[in-house]
Amino acid sequence: MSLDQQYEERVRTTPTSKPLMMTLDELDDFGGYVAAEANHCDERKKQKKLDGIFEKVQRLLEKYTDEEPPRTIKNEDAKKVKVISDQAVQIAEWAAQALIAAEQLRIKTKPLEHFWLAPGQRDVLLLVPGISKSIKNKLAKDKSLTVAEVASMTMALAEDLPEGEAQQQVAILLVAKHLMDRLQEGIVSLTESKTNQKPKAKAKAASGVLFQFKITLLDIRPAIWRRIQVRDCMLGDLHQHIQAAMGWETCHLHQFSIDGEQYGPPSPDDMDFGMEMIDEDGVQLSGLLPKSGKKTRWVYEYDFGDGWRHEVAFEGYPPAEKGTKFPMCLEGERACPPEDCGGPWGFADYLEALADPKHEQHDELLEWRGPFDAEAFDAKKVTSEMRKA
Repeated sequence: MSLDQQYEERVRTTPTSKPLMMTLDELDDFGGYVAAEANHCDERKKQKKLDGIFEKVQRLLEKYTDEEPPRTIKNEDAKKVKVISDQAVQIAEWAAQALIAAEQLRIKTKPLEHFWLAPGQRDVLLLVPGISKSIKNKLAKDKSLTVAEVASMTMALAEDLPEGEAQQQVAILLVAKHLMDRLQEGIVSLTESKTNQKPKAKAKAASGVLFQFKITLLDIRPAIWRRIQVRDCMLGDLHQHIQAAMGWETCHLHQFSIDGEQYGPPSPDDMDFGMEMIDEDGVQLSGLLPKSGKKTRWVYEYDFGDGWRHEVAFEGYPPAEKGTKFPMCLEGERACPPEDCGGPWGFADYLEALADPKHEQHDELLEWRGPFDAEAFDAKKVTSEMRKA
């Protein structure tokens, strides 16, 4: 009731998705009004909210000095802009490689098999300025699209990505990831039907040696990690162990980066899109890891759209206790993020929205995946899932 009209106007005119901008002096003054109102408030629920706002104001005043905040904020903004720009370049390059591969395979103008879009994804694409009118007409009429047309839409999304607001960028990244997955699957399907190739027989791995790894999801704080033990197996089998241990659903592309080489699932000829990956089903762990047991670190990336990167730390050759079954999860912390939530940044926004019942996306996200306990972890359940996989 006592709030100065200047601050009241600023609060009312600032959209909920935007930060409330104040100098440190204004913030200090604003905090005084909040404290005064809280001290004279008889309603307990309202007083609690006011106290929360005042505590946030005090934390900000303690965190920043008159000189530091502009520079810190600018650095953070510049970092975000660079990340978005890098993602846009990666998406555009991937789409271009897909288009080149499709042209070499002479399937560029073929309808993309099993291609589908959710209504919300279609709405996002219809608003992208770089997508041609002819493609938009097909989208509006739900007509089939060619390989070249889907690649063209992916490039248009990459071009539009840096220009949008934060929420638009998340939506564009999710749709781009969906198009990339459908494009990869469609081209592989068209190529297999054209060449009628039979898959190569999977090599067999030795079973005697036991390995211990710590899998940590990067770019997330506090850390989400698992410590697992597996028998000697193919690198492709380790992929399955990681998926089950972390809690992923094995529905996107992946790759290992090991000593400057890229390893991934086998693909038909000319279908690596420039990635030049070594077949993970043809390499044993015992052939990649040091016999001395020296600690080694690899990177495992899952879902190129969301960009979930994991550190795979080899911790040595533990002795196998008699009668113990493997694979096994020894320990870990925190629940795996939901699939398709937008990567590390999207996951942070997802948790924030779920924690705040008044957040504009709270109900939508709750309906999408239901309740989510970020601290949930059970080593026995994880071990069970690993053995099923």
